[in-house]
Amino acid sequence: MSITRVLSAALLAVGLAAGPAAADDASPSPSASEDGGAPTQAGTSFRTATEIDQGQQATASGSTGDYLYWSFPADAGQRPDVKATVKLPDSHGAQTWQIDVYDGLRRRQACQYGAQSRTAAQGAASVQLACVTRTVRAWSEPWANDPLPGTYYVRLTAVDLGNADLGQPVSAEVQVDSKDIGGAAAVDGSLAKPLVPGIAVSAEKSDDDKAAVLSSFGSDDGWSSGWWTDRWVWTGISGVLAALAGIGGYALTRGAGRPHRVPPGA
Repeated sequence: MSITRVLSAALLAVGLAAGPAAADDASPSPSASEDGGAPTQAGTSFRTATEIDQGQQATASGSTGDYLYWSFPADAGQRPDVKATVKLPDSHGAQTWQIDVYDGLRRRQACQYGAQSRTAAQGAASVQLACVTRTVRAWSEPWANDPLPGTYYVRLTAVDLGNADLGQPVSAEVQVDSKDIGGAAAVDGSLAKPLVPGIAVSAEKSDDDKAAVLSSFGSDDGWSSGWWTDRWVWTGISGVLAALAGIGGYALTRGAGRPHRVPPGA
């Protein structure tokens, strides 16, 4: 009996120690279909958000009142542009839909511009939403709410609708594009690791252990791996122009040289 109790206590301790990692692995994120096509379903929470790539159009079916989640990667210097189209049933009342974007710390990111929330009139066939976030920064102060490199989450839901419309079938299309801002968004600093799910757990395990990483996507060249930006080009050009301006100013102001000496009594 004592041996059984010791084994039970040991198993309980191991289970508690491995709890977070096991919980993370228990709900893997839905990804693209097996044939390599675009995803055709959406997650119902941050943990089960469907992974999509930038430039890829994802579709999903759901019901009014559901929360639909997708996730996508965004690196430093990119300005994500999230667009969504919700196809409504043939018969429905007026309802308001909203799209929200969250960063890797699950902080809601404000939209610079775009119709983040729209009200579909009674009988409207669809409603289109858009959210262009701020440019992703490579590094930020701890107190700031700046978007940082890593995983971003998209949440689509109806925020105002009548009780009669609850549970009606709808379909959604979501696509994320981004504009590379370049050196204008460069800062002096970078994150040690991108804000992606499972990064802390995967750092403690070997690269062959894929179970620890919930997010399977990332930048092809590495997250913020390059130090080169077009800011260096503009800095060099500015330096050359400043040197030419200095030489030109000196040539214009130096005159013809030392003045001739006038003889005494002349």
